[in-house]
Amino acid sequence: MPTERFQFQGAEGQLLSAALDRPEGTPRATALFAHCFTCGKNNLAASRIAGELVARGFAVLRFDFTGLGDSEGEFANTHFSSNVADLIRAADHLRAGHQAPALLIGHSLGGAAVLAAAERIPEAKAVVTIGAPSDPAHVTGLFKDHIETIRTEGEAEVSLAGRAFKIRRSFLDDVGTQRLANHVANLRRALLIFHAPTDDTVGIENATHIFVAAKHPKSFISLAGADHLLTKREDALYVADMVAVWAERYLDAAPPMAESLAEKGGVTVQETGEGRFQQLITAGRHTLIADEPVEIGGLDSGPNPYDLLLAALGTCTSMTMRMYAERKTLPLERVTVTLKHSRIHARDCAECDTKDGTISRIERVITIDGALDGEQRNRLMEIADKCPVHRTLTSEIDIVTREADRTS
Repeated sequence: MPTERFQFQGAEGQLLSAALDRPEGTPRATALFAHCFTCGKNNLAASRIAGELVARGFAVLRFDFTGLGDSEGEFANTHFSSNVADLIRAADHLRAGHQAPALLIGHSLGGAAVLAAAERIPEAKAVVTIGAPSDPAHVTGLFKDHIETIRTEGEAEVSLAGRAFKIRRSFLDDVGTQRLANHVANLRRALLIFHAPTDDTVGIENATHIFVAAKHPKSFISLAGADHLLTKREDALYVADMVAVWAERYLDAAPPMAESLAEKGGVTVQETGEGRFQQLITAGRHTLIADEPVEIGGLDSGPNPYDLLLAALGTCTSMTMRMYAERKTLPLERVTVTLKHSRIHARDCAECDTKDGTISRIERVITIDGALDGEQRNRLMEIADKCPVHRTLTSEIDIVTREADRTS
């Protein structure tokens, strides 16, 4: 299977090591995998599950949390909340450069992390947990003999799976504030829970608590005979097989496009159900989030509609100038376009036909870097006004609106 290895910036600024396993051709969907506590992206369970899902047509992103594996940072400075934040950054990276994750999979504490992160990854339609604790604080049982020392001295070195890790009081404080049951109750995604009845690391009662807290659709699969880390190959492959079959129903059950416009080069916008205003924008194989600021009732999880409008004009301006410079072999190094939208009185616009009320004004400031002479710079500024989006915004537009056909 093709594997793309790269780094992306985590929530605290460190570079995190990632591996994106992909099938040949277009993936059915992309999964984001969160590994177990103190594990890494290359542990047996993660790599085997990813490999089997790729064989079934899924792309899978695995990455090392901050301070683990090949990622930068110090593990002692991390905690559950930072893991959740790193997961969200991983989803952001997929959304920007590949395909946003429709499926979240978490093993052990990683399972708790995907449950907490799901509400901030709107494209995720299904969540899978494997041996997950119902309370992140459960992990402190792995070093319970050191908790008093950590509390009184601020930190302690503990042995986990034969390796030494430094745990600080901030970790205990963070997991103590988590309310995972609230995230589970408000998940609003399909949930599949895997757990071994004989799991002696995270007891089966944790699966019960998660299942009871969750709303339908929810499912449970018993991993009879499996250990917590899924060290047996057949157990990991069984999990992957079940995930692939189960997820297909829910990934296909995503709200249908209002029209086939997106398939014809158009754009589809749908409410995500998160907050009052959050929207999922689909343009071909690309997705992004739009929202409104917190002060007017949004989540501030993405640019607002006018930001997107300005972005369209800015990107078109820069691209048009770049194409002209290449055609004329001009020594243009970089174009930076800064834009601002405001409302002004129509009478303050000398060139406008409208003289009553208010009109929109877009201020566009263009920075041109490169060893260009005055004539070349002036020509590039003229070209800026010839970008297609600029022409669209300054010409008459016919917007045709109709209700989508209803399906029975």
